[in-house]
Amino acid sequence: MADAGHVLVLAGRFDPTCDLVVEELNRRAVPVFRADMAEFPLTLRLAASLGGDRWNGTLANGRRSLDLAAVRSVYYRRPTRPRFPEGMSPEARKVAETEARWGFGGLLSALPCRWLPPPGKAADAEYKPLQLRVAAEAGLSVPRTLITNDPAAAGDFADMIGGPVVYKPFFHVRGTMRGRTAAVYANIVRRDDLAAADIATTAHLFQEWVPKAYEVRLTAVGGRMFAAEIHADSEAGRIDWRSDYESHTYQVCSPPSDVACGVLKVLDRLGLPYGAFDFVVTPDGEWRFLEVNPSGQYGFIEQATRLPITAAICDYLEGVGL
Repeated sequence: MADAGHVLVLAGRFDPTCDLVVEELNRRAVPVFRADMAEFPLTLRLAASLGGDRWNGTLANGRRSLDLAAVRSVYYRRPTRPRFPEGMSPEARKVAETEARWGFGGLLSALPCRWLPPPGKAADAEYKPLQLRVAAEAGLSVPRTLITNDPAAAGDFADMIGGPVVYKPFFHVRGTMRGRTAAVYANIVRRDDLAAADIATTAHLFQEWVPKAYEVRLTAVGGRMFAAEIHADSEAGRIDWRSDYESHTYQVCSPPSDVACGVLKVLDRLGLPYGAFDFVVTPDGEWRFLEVNPSGQYGFIEQATRLPITAAICDYLEGVGL
């Protein structure tokens, strides 16, 4: 039986993935209160008091008001940072932002409800070194990996691999260059590239290149799994499929039982109800773990395959089957 109460959606204003979830909850007549952290404190008002063992109060935006005691679950979908009056000094803004994080954010985290995903657990899970270790512990096959700022160590790693090496950023690197949007994706690097002095300027992640028959995006929600093969038909897309969505074709697939078991173990050990997993499938059919995104997009997979991922997310938020 689903719980009564609202689903609090915390997300940026323009988020098509979040829109899918809100539309489905509306279709189910589940009450939704959507807000962005950027609305606080200018247009989002908070008033809460501790009564007994729970917080009571309201969150209001001038159009609607949310009873905090009636929140059944929270969908946390990359909200943007709080915004403050333009006239604030940098020093005051820094203090205000810190207080908003620990006060407003802390109050929300104290609500006794389900989160998808829990922001603290999701933040921890973003660390690729942690993901890779947990995936290996869970029995998933992980490519040989080096983290270093030492060009000599990078060269030694390439010599040990004896084949192509891939550089990957630890986190999303996006920005603008000459007025155009730019991003850093995984790239194959030559042995000579690893002698570059730039390697010494920060941490770098290098992995052995894994031969690909295709890649798989496996989206896991509350113990349910939705997997789709991604076949890229361009050179850039075959190295990192995120660099060329236009070249893709998709096909629904099922993970091997040992992979499915490993995925569930990873989610359990990271404390996550949701994860977007990326795998390489070799020409021999072996599934190799690349990474898991605790709040990854899934809409493009659902649109191409009709896998019911939105419905599974809404089931979790609504409390169906729990």
